[in-house]
Amino acid sequence: MSSTTKKILIAILIPTVYAVILRLLFGIKTWNDIFSVMSITFLFCLPTIVGALTVYLSDYEKVKSYTYRFFIPWVPVFLFLVITMFLKIEGWACWLMILPIFLIASSIGGLVGGYLKNRKGNSNLNVSLLVLIPLSIGPVESLFQKIPATYTAYTSIEIDAPAEVIWENVTAVRKIDEKDDKGYLNKIIGFPRPLEAVLNYKGIGAYREARFTKGLVFHETVKQYEENKKMLFSIKAYPYEIPSTTLDEHVVIGGNYFDVLDGTYELEKISNNKYKLILYSRFKLNTTFNFYAGLWAKWIMKDIQNNILQIEKKRAESFKS
Repeated sequence: MSSTTKKILIAILIPTVYAVILRLLFGIKTWNDIFSVMSITFLFCLPTIVGALTVYLSDYEKVKSYTYRFFIPWVPVFLFLVITMFLKIEGWACWLMILPIFLIASSIGGLVGGYLKNRKGNSNLNVSLLVLIPLSIGPVESLFQKIPATYTAYTSIEIDAPAEVIWENVTAVRKIDEKDDKGYLNKIIGFPRPLEAVLNYKGIGAYREARFTKGLVFHETVKQYEENKKMLFSIKAYPYEIPSTTLDEHVVIGGNYFDVLDGTYELEKISNNKYKLILYSRFKLNTTFNFYAGLWAKWIMKDIQNNILQIEKKRAESFKS
């Protein structure tokens, strides 16, 4: 093995091992009050340091290239992804959401590492201090109280059918075949697909059960009801009912970080036998990076809702014809 190859392996493997050790440390449940995977420290600082280490440990000649500094940190990031998924430490859904952060942050770290590599002075000391940052910031971040934030995912669709026909397909949704499922985002991340929704009666206080694959069930109670106009229902998912293989613990509905609160259907008349069916839901996030998690949560909820609206549209218009 040539010295150049050895240097490349060292530059890639050491940051990868560092990332794995930090992930295991931050994943110790008894230390969740101090170190947490669902933290800014882990999601932003860790990849930045991985990038800085990768470039700093690289050969001087290679570090002269800004392209190298920007892209080489992606190699240990992807290795880290493969290792954590192989060991079942992280799931695909979590990685899909955090990968953009990891790639951008690692590239920023790569630029920092290049600066440290080329500056005069005790850069070794600076790098040593750099790798200790997560262990210093993690406990400080844990002192800040998480402020839950509520978001709304709004979707709508136009349907050419009588109001009563549309409403029949809204209040209760018959069995959904897999071929009718058009939810693209949730297919990619492996989120359970909708199966059916059953309602025991129409009116306030009614119980509605929305069933998904993989054992996911939304328990819904109707809070407001106007025939052919509006139905508002609370939503509750119980984590203990959901098999551990269904969702990653960090994105499980009803868990510590993400919960759906309620949903609302509204039917607005556009013209004769043409209506706008609106479906919106409210959900809650409880992280220190709600500004980012909220984007993904909205995309996921909108994908689920748009999928259901398209199914209801197809069924209502098919009945009419």
